Amino acid sequence: MILDGLRTAEVIRKKIAEEVARQDEEITLAILHIGNDQSSMIYLESKEKACAEVGINTKILKLPENISQREILNIISDLNKDKTVNATMVQTPLPKHIDTETILNSVDPMKDVDGLSIYNQGKLIKDLQCVVPATAQGVITLLKNNNIDISGKNVVIVGRSIVVGKPLAMLFLKENATVTIAHSHTTNLKDITKRADILAVAIGKPRFITADMVKKDAVVVDIGTNRVMGKICGDVDFENVQTVASYISPVPKGVGPMTTAMLLSNVIKCYKNQKMNRD
Repeated sequence: MILDGLRTAEVIRKKIAEEVARQDEEITLAILHIGNDQSSMIYLESKEKACAEVGINTKILKLPENISQREILNIISDLNKDKTVNATMVQTPLPKHIDTETILNSVDPMKDVDGLSIYNQGKLIKDLQCVVPATAQGVITLLKNNNIDISGKNVVIVGRSIVVGKPLAMLFLKENATVTIAHSHTTNLKDITKRADILAVAIGKPRFITADMVKKDAVVVDIGTNRVMGKICGDVDFENVQTVASYISPVPKGVGPMTTAMLLSNVIKCYKNQKMNRD
């Protein structure tokens, strides 16, 4: 069966739009876009559109490629103090002369919509309430909305990024799964993936996971997005793996729409946290 992220995300976005409409004040997401990365520009436009569709305002700050790190930190400091801004996102990748970690950790944790600050990452590891990276949360929500049981299952995550792999592992652990993280230095990868009841893949290699690497009736979540000869594909060989898997997410229309929906949900979470602190 297909894990239809587009349909699931539409339901979530409708609920978010209704929640935004109930508020007695505007909700605003600030997005810093630094430099001229074209793929980053495309993502920026899609996020701006998604926010508009649910009634969330966006404040876009397009900054030049040669901006200094100190100038960026000053801008983020102003956003941290700005009570009309409820959530802040720093669009990555950043120019090479900018230290990404320093910039991400300068965002007020209460406004850290991507959940990438040390503060939110630390709370995630300690299983405390926090803002969770949108893609990782999107995967868990997609599985739950399709009534897929996670507790007690063997989960293999291929990919260990701070944006997807590591936070996703924490979320699966929270759901009482047994989690293995595989990566570029893993030996005998096929043996490991074949043991997975749930296989989540985020490595940025087109159609890397083939049918012979997947256990029969496994649940396969493809988190990758690649462009090959002008077409979008995932990290999983979808056509062949779907003959083995019980459930599989397509690319596009799988995890991608869920990521956007969870980003919008995180904006609401940031807003509510600030409102609670004010009241």
